[in-house]
Amino acid sequence: MPHVITAACIDIKDGACVKCCPVDCIYEGERTLYIHPDECIDCGVCVSACPTQAIYEDLRLPPEMAHFTAINRDFFAANVSGLGSPGGAADTGRVACDHPDIARLAG
Repeated sequence: MPHVITAACIDIKDGACVKCCPVDCIYEGERTLYIHPDECIDCGVCVSACPTQAIYEDLRLPPEMAHFTAINRDFFAANVSGLGSPGGAADTGRVACDHPDIARLAG
């Protein structure tokens, strides 16, 4: 997974990263955004566009945020959103769920 969206995006979802992503790999859940690990090309444009500094390259992810790697990956699994690998967020629209770890957080 080249890039990971972390806690600073929860309940903010500014969307600047979505607009600048050249491969449309940033998907919208109910409370946060998620980067699809197989669609991200590791360009890093989203990192500089994010006003809340919520996006990290996976290798530069602070240790206390390491669990967000699994959160971003698992969001696309059959038992969470069921999206799999749709090949782009634009046609998907907002998904009416979040990863269970995000959904459990106080809002």
